[in-house]
Amino acid sequence: MAVYARTTTVKGDPQALEKGVAQVRDEVLPAVEQMDGCTGLSMLADREYGTCIVTTAWETEQALAASRERVRALRSRAVEALRAGSEPEVREWEIAVVHRAHAVNDGACARVTWLQVDADRVDRQLDIYRSTVLPRLESMTGFCSASLLIDRASGRAAGALILDSRKALEDSREMARSIRTQATRETGAQIVDVAEFDVVLAHLRVPETV
Repeated sequence: MAVYARTTTVKGDPQALEKGVAQVRDEVLPAVEQMDGCTGLSMLADREYGTCIVTTAWETEQALAASRERVRALRSRAVEALRAGSEPEVREWEIAVVHRAHAVNDGACARVTWLQVDADRVDRQLDIYRSTVLPRLESMTGFCSASLLIDRASGRAAGALILDSRKALEDSREMARSIRTQATRETGAQIVDVAEFDVVLAHLRVPETV
């Protein structure tokens, strides 16, 4: 059974980051967890540039849709707390792959890779991710978890790798670059962007799909 997610990317003021994190932790998280079908929330933050990604997960597409209006005011207050200079980017996804080695520890970091894939060959590309990419990610020192979000209609995808520490993230950069090169060669996907973050909130309860 598919599980769904909404990501909100905010380009905020680095000086307002901690206030924004507190707003999401203390107001947004408790509120969305009371909504039907919600399976938690996570937040990634780039402390240097102030960019944050808040992800909420939902048991069904219907629950995701039903929450759209209910989260609007919560989102506005969080964006205000982060002193964002532009409107947030909001996207909805199918959570296609989730694999965890263990729970997220304090100090964990994430690398997010955004891709454009062939919308007509999404399932084939997911097979390649599971059979080729995921085992290589899992072999990295400090591996915590990996997930892949997809938008089947547009062919957009976002892969997140969580590692236990900033050092593990930095040490993995060359291997990650090699994995991306191989994966794009095999799938024909195009890399749209790659960014690294601190994991500041980790309260997603999405079931394993591997």
